[in-house]
Amino acid sequence: MNRNHKEHRKHGRVFGFFALLAAYCIAFLTGYGVTALIYRFTGKPPDIFQHLFSGLSAVIIIIMIWRLILYPHGEDFMGIHNQLTGTLAQIAKGNFDILLDPENIGFYNELAESINEMARNLGTLETMRQDFISNVSHEIQSPLTSIGGFAALLKKDDLPDEQRQKYAQIIEAESKRLSSLSDNLLKLSSLDNDKIPLGKQEFRLDKQLEHIALTLEPQWSAKNLTLEADLQKLTVCGDEDLLSQAWMNLLHNAVKFTSEGGRIDIALSTDGDSVVVKITDTGAGIAPEDQVHIFERFYKVDKARDRSLGGNGLGLSLVKKIVELHDGNITVESEIGKGTVFQICLKGGSQG
Repeated sequence: MNRNHKEHRKHGRVFGFFALLAAYCIAFLTGYGVTALIYRFTGKPPDIFQHLFSGLSAVIIIIMIWRLILYPHGEDFMGIHNQLTGTLAQIAKGNFDILLDPENIGFYNELAESINEMARNLGTLETMRQDFISNVSHEIQSPLTSIGGFAALLKKDDLPDEQRQKYAQIIEAESKRLSSLSDNLLKLSSLDNDKIPLGKQEFRLDKQLEHIALTLEPQWSAKNLTLEADLQKLTVCGDEDLLSQAWMNLLHNAVKFTSEGGRIDIALSTDGDSVVVKITDTGAGIAPEDQVHIFERFYKVDKARDRSLGGNGLGLSLVKKIVELHDGNITVESEIGKGTVFQICLKGGSQG
């Protein structure tokens, strides 16, 4: 549909050019003819005045033709002007539901369509902004409520040491959750606005994945998980710190959502000119209706469970952004009760 619209606009410009050229030719020929007719009765003035009068006649005729082209149905210029400026004023005030009817704007119908498109896009951005503020407020409110409540309980003089220790641990965990939310928001904002330049360099991707798996060993060992890695020796060119963050988030999720005694597999291989990383777990799995949303910011498959495990719905959004900045893509395959597979493809890479 966009292609047809562009073709229509292109043909419209060509037609407009030839129509304008024809209008000028007609105007000057008509102006010359009118003045020649007048000179039959008045006599010819000096040559310079003949050219001047012919030119003025042509200009008047051009204005009349232009008026007919612009407003073939007698549209009022000031009325159209007021419609356009009034609509833009409403958009500037934040009213993005106001739309123009291009059929009533005459020659400026393309401008009206552009204004409508701008209003719709701004409306979408405003909805996203409000949802973002709502989500952030909700995510902040929950840990703040916990911190405030347990801090008040700590003030009790007769509180047993065991309870005091438990409440202090909860406050510490909620504080870390707030810190993680803040860090992820800042990083996503910086990546969205290109404020973090990619420090690309060559490094061993298999070594990086191995290091991250070992870093998370306390977590997967505590749940008696089996972690297997089949890592081909590969060198890639990318931002080592950002890619490390992506693998850390994916593996952390795999550990978090895989039940006691489960299994996680990490595979690194090549497919043509692409490097492929697969992270497979035997966790609870993700329903098909949730899979299309999991990379959206603040989206949680199981809100109650995710909150109890300290999630904020930003981890996978950050992973997707990092992968896209490396001209790669990430896909998910999952089945309820049978686990999940995340596959990341990055361009380039060499063995060894």
